[in-house]
Amino acid sequence: MTLSLFDQFLSPVVYWIPLVAIAITLPWILFPSPTTRWLNNRSLTSQNWFLSQATSQIFLPINPPGHKWALLLSSLLIFLATMNTAGLLPYTFTPTSQLSINMGLAGALWMGVVILGMRTQPTHSLGHLLPEGAPALLTPILVIIETISLFIRPIALGVRLTANLTAGHLLIQLTSTATLAMLTIMPVTAIFTGILLFLLALLEAAVALIQAYVFVLLLSLYLQENV
Repeated sequence: MTLSLFDQFLSPVVYWIPLVAIAITLPWILFPSPTTRWLNNRSLTSQNWFLSQATSQIFLPINPPGHKWALLLSSLLIFLATMNTAGLLPYTFTPTSQLSINMGLAGALWMGVVILGMRTQPTHSLGHLLPEGAPALLTPILVIIETISLFIRPIALGVRLTANLTAGHLLIQLTSTATLAMLTIMPVTAIFTGILLFLLALLEAAVALIQAYVFVLLLSLYLQENV
């Protein structure tokens, strides 16, 4: 049976049961659980340091009322980073390579931020639809353009994350296929291609972490506009 390059992004199914829920919940077992000891181990200390640094950087420009979202956004950051990096392991599935999952996360959180802004400060939130100092003749056009850009935000969030992960996985698969094909024909070239494959894997791991941070950072910027 000939498989397509995009078959690796299909949701795994066993006996007509989708395994996406298992793929989402299983990596959480890898994280160390908090203990009652006075001193934590190295893994828990590293995890707490990463969370504190990332949360402080994300919520630095946000007003104190928006700090209530710290738990939600920090959990989302850990979730996306775990899903993105776990998909780089052999014989694993990346749930965040599915556009439906990313659009669900982006759409729900974006809608929550917009509703929060409309409830707390509707005048300030609606004021973003019209830039300050705009000519009166261009007011209807600018309002339409800003409204369209507002509704494009969740689509851009979901598509950006999906496209970056999909492109990286496809590039790694193409490079690994070329390396195996040239291993017996041109071994010297296959060695250089294997080195390139290793560098691509490191780059993809960095991209997985960066994309999780960018996703949460953009949500925090949308939150800053509505708080």
